[in-house]
Amino acid sequence: MQQIKNVKSKCLLSVLASVCSVNVIAEEIVKANIDMRMRYESVDQSNALQDADALTLRTRVSVSTKVVEGFSAHIDMEDSRSLFGVDDYNNTLGDNRQFSVIADPETTEVDQAFVQYKNKGFKAKVGRQVMTYDGHRFVGHVGFRQDRQTFDGLSLSYQANKDLSLNYAYIGKRNRIFSDEKDIDSKDHLINIAYQTSIGKLVAYSYMLELDQGNGATNDSYGFSFKGKQSFDDIKFLYDLEYATQTQKAAGSDFDADYQKLELGVQASGLTAKLGYELLGSDGGQYGFSTPLATLHKFNGWTDQFLGTPKQGLEDVYVSLAGKVDSAKWMVVYHDFSADESSPGLNDLGSELGVQVVMPFAKKYSVGLKYATYEAGDVAAGKVDTDKLWLWLGAKF
Repeated sequence: MQQIKNVKSKCLLSVLASVCSVNVIAEEIVKANIDMRMRYESVDQSNALQDADALTLRTRVSVSTKVVEGFSAHIDMEDSRSLFGVDDYNNTLGDNRQFSVIADPETTEVDQAFVQYKNKGFKAKVGRQVMTYDGHRFVGHVGFRQDRQTFDGLSLSYQANKDLSLNYAYIGKRNRIFSDEKDIDSKDHLINIAYQTSIGKLVAYSYMLELDQGNGATNDSYGFSFKGKQSFDDIKFLYDLEYATQTQKAAGSDFDADYQKLELGVQASGLTAKLGYELLGSDGGQYGFSTPLATLHKFNGWTDQFLGTPKQGLEDVYVSLAGKVDSAKWMVVYHDFSADESSPGLNDLGSELGVQVVMPFAKKYSVGLKYATYEAGDVAAGKVDTDKLWLWLGAKF
């Protein structure tokens, strides 16, 4: 009997040792994170639509393996829920069209799932992934929305030296912010080459986009940007300029338009002031320069009046002031919009004022408040006065 007990004890110890070994190995090769954001959003528009309200919760669980012989893997599972149901806003999926739009539909999906290889200055990712270039103007993740944008495809990057970086990506599917019901198959090629000089970063790019729908619809943009800053005593002068040309082919028609940006700024005494001009040009009032893969909410006003560029094009003259009080970061920005190809009764596209405050606390949490009010311009532009308010609480573990 004693021998049996000894055998059982040895077996139990062996099992416990095995379990402990598995746990140790798991801890060595896996890292897990949780990112949560609860947000209230309201929309008030001066039209026939009912005012919209939404309280949503986005939860993203991430698991990454550690690097083994240069290889690693990563997966994100994302869920977005309406805490009030979906009765008080148009969720972009055809529900509740009597309300204004709040583009946060309920969804549960794989946000990212990729295998990565890194060796010295070379990195390759295959699978579903976040892709961003140069401030999100042409390619971004739209992270402000609860269901962010990702892409299925291949991305390659090579850091040739401390100054030169080469990037290429192929996208076979655009996983947009409207849940997987509105994802788009594509055949997109992205090329981005950056060189850091002593006075700023010079970037040349080519973004060749094609919808995989058998209709030959393409959108090709070629351009360059230069961004930098110079310090004089306690003052920093900022500069950002960019130019691109675009050709779109669709339904047997070809359109050409240009993009221009000039932004100047000053940083002093904890404040940053910027004055900018952005042009999304027009081809004779028939087509406006577009950036369908961009983080559009970041540009041309937070009320999202110009997610699609008007056929007449868009000129955006803006000024912003930003600073910090203790740990809280604040920003005020004003936009004045007009048409690139104006016509009688269609020149003034309105104006917008936006205010934002974001404050982290207790290391893992943050709170934010954001408000934007848009005042419509010429009636022919088809825009209406719009007010939007956001309040949110974020947590990362």
